[in-house]
Amino acid sequence: MQHRLPVLAAALWWGSLSVIGPMVVPLLFARLPQVALAGYMAAHLFAAQTWVSIACCACLLLVSRQKHAHAMEPWARGALTWVILGMLLAMLLQFGVAPRILTRQDLRLWHTLGAAMYMAQWLCALVVLWRLSGRGATGPAGS
Repeated sequence: MQHRLPVLAAALWWGSLSVIGPMVVPLLFARLPQVALAGYMAAHLFAAQTWVSIACCACLLLVSRQKHAHAMEPWARGALTWVILGMLLAMLLQFGVAPRILTRQDLRLWHTLGAAMYMAQWLCALVVLWRLSGRGATGPAGS
């Protein structure tokens, strides 16, 4: 179970980012009768996505060290930078960019910056999942 938990966390992180941003949110704007209602729902979905990302990254950080040892798990050496960067991006999006979008401050700038940061977080999650998915039952299968 311990060797599968990082893969599961990375898959949940990447999968949730892959579904919310490019699929669910556009559907809200296409199907809901009022743009304001779609924006309100999208904001809540992105906030929930942030907490999923933070939880998955925290899980990855917690299992990156071998139990009762000072050494990192072999997979962690190449993935932790991406985990930390993805977690930082999630927090910056939620607490830095999202409030400016919600208050409609220079909406085009902040929406573009938020979309770029979301895509960068998605790439971080993809790199982590890619590195972890090459693992066998006993350890990494390369980079």
